[in-house]
Amino acid sequence: MGTPPSPPGAEWTDGSTVQIGALVPLTRPGWVEAGQHLLAGLELAVREVNDAGGIVGRPLELVVRDTAADPQRAAAAVDELARLGVAALAGEYHSVVARAAAARADALGLPFLCSSAVLDALTEQPTEWVARLAPAQSHGWQIYADFLLSAGCSRIAVAAESSVYWASGARILRDYLAPRGGTVIELDMRALTPAAVCDELVDNRATALLLLVGHPEPAVSIVKSVRRDQRLAEIMIGAPAGQPEFAEWATLLGDGTAIPFLRYLPERLSPLGARVETALRERLAEAPSFVAFEGYDTVAVLADVLRSHGVDRARTAESWPRVVVEGTRGQIQFSRTPGISVWQWAWTPIQVVDRDPAEPDRFRILHAG
Repeated sequence: MGTPPSPPGAEWTDGSTVQIGALVPLTRPGWVEAGQHLLAGLELAVREVNDAGGIVGRPLELVVRDTAADPQRAAAAVDELARLGVAALAGEYHSVVARAAAARADALGLPFLCSSAVLDALTEQPTEWVARLAPAQSHGWQIYADFLLSAGCSRIAVAAESSVYWASGARILRDYLAPRGGTVIELDMRALTPAAVCDELVDNRATALLLLVGHPEPAVSIVKSVRRDQRLAEIMIGAPAGQPEFAEWATLLGDGTAIPFLRYLPERLSPLGARVETALRERLAEAPSFVAFEGYDTVAVLADVLRSHGVDRARTAESWPRVVVEGTRGQIQFSRTPGISVWQWAWTPIQVVDRDPAEPDRFRILHAG
């Protein structure tokens, strides 16, 4: 899979392409819809770079590899892409997968601009090779915790599966909420059925339930169970990881509305953001998620770096702190942020939103960070 290297009528001065490796979940158990949106953003930006003359007269080409949410598969893809001679890596949605890719990229000296993964510890040690566009999980989830407190939710149950990402999310919430009068009650989804979750919520007098679980299952079953239980009519269901962002969520649930989640968009898009939104909508045949904008911005940054500093991998990595690029959601610059091991954009705009029950295709902004 690759993006056609040249638009019709382009006069390329050199037969070779500049290649970027793209890591994207395109098959299950990966979150396929997120992968499709990420890829749409990456591809749109590549097309626009080539329409504008490419990278100093050479066409930009995406070399796409499906990670299928598998860390080992992602690490193997990084090895393969490095051998193929890509100038840099882009993409990945799943945090645990991005962590494996970042470790390999760091070991091989291959620049990686991570589009979507939020896990704070994307690499074990600080690295010069990796930069990230998505906000760190600790930053976004603390904003989500503020929203919960402002909504009057102080007894918060988390239905959690076992993974580094979910464990990290639960810890961030617990550490942030405890000194502010909030309590986090952990429900182990390895041991509980969706029906048993309802009894636990009643017994613990929970005022909110957060879905720290996979999509579509068990998330969809849990929501259906809780919504059917008359004892829990008042409870707020939340999904900080963003499951309700995608159309598939509403389709599977029939009613996936009024479930607040995090998304990384400004209240109003800039002219660039609005133009890209229109183009993405055409490409996807539906409203683009924030993940599609992350894909577009990733290529916009890499193209800028490659034009300015050439395709030498070490020079690309050295240029992260000098990046100043107008992205779809604001001006992108990278810095060293305490507790974050990679070059970090601090910060993309963050909102807590939900789908409007009266109009499920419309998002209501409930809180902004």
